[in-house]
Amino acid sequence: MPPSKYTFLDFAQEILKSAPKPMTFQEIWEFGKTSGLDSKLSITGKTPWQTLGARLFVDIRDNPETVFIKVGRNPARFFLLSRKDEVNPDDINYASRATKATEGKKESSFGFHERKLHPVLAYFAYTNTSFNRGKQVYTKTIYHEKSKHNSLSEWVHPDMVGFYSPIDDWNGKLLEFNKATDKTAIRLYSFELKKEIDRSNYRENFFQAVSNSSWANEGYLVAYSIQQDDDLLSELERLSASFGIGVIILDLDDIDSSQVIFPARPKDYLDWETMNKLCEQNRG
Repeated sequence: MPPSKYTFLDFAQEILKSAPKPMTFQEIWEFGKTSGLDSKLSITGKTPWQTLGARLFVDIRDNPETVFIKVGRNPARFFLLSRKDEVNPDDINYASRATKATEGKKESSFGFHERKLHPVLAYFAYTNTSFNRGKQVYTKTIYHEKSKHNSLSEWVHPDMVGFYSPIDDWNGKLLEFNKATDKTAIRLYSFELKKEIDRSNYRENFFQAVSNSSWANEGYLVAYSIQQDDDLLSELERLSASFGIGVIILDLDDIDSSQVIFPARPKDYLDWETMNKLCEQNRG
């Protein structure tokens, strides 16, 4: 029998066994790189530290048998469950949903309406500095059922849109100067929300996000659950790097633990024709 594949979770576990304190995923990666443990990994993506963070976050949240715990937030640090007595118990964020995963998975493909995720994303976009870089992003739901539909409007409407305006952050004279240039300081965001991403639907969901976000500065695929599957996460990372669409995972039990697992690639231009089409189809 061939030896089992050395995974990012194996990598993190090996480092945290001897780490003097909890570490961020970036610190885990840098320590492993310095010690040469990264050579044991089969790395295909360009941002392995992001892959490591995604693996840890999803494992803690969705795996009832995870060996990891999350300590604190902003930034979250990781440690081993077997070493939990070495940290302040008030700082530990246990696997909020993993402990209830068995019951949760029994719900018929997650028994809630997808729009339950919308206020969670709105809060995340406004408050999470790892996403908004300290600039509050305001969001709005697009009600597809109220839109004008035709055969050419499929995969045009995002579920939510967001924007950031520097009006509260910039000097008034600078705002006036910006108006005189052909560069807008407003940043626009597109979000495609799904309850679950798994092997059966990830491509359709991802390319729906690609299609629906072509007009925006940044586009994201947002999910409540991503299947525990290293190959699936690797493929999402590859698609994210290729097409520039970010991936966000939301936590309904601990909203502040929601996380960008793969960042979007920002664009400096806006597709005004597509935005006009969206406005025309969503008047009123």
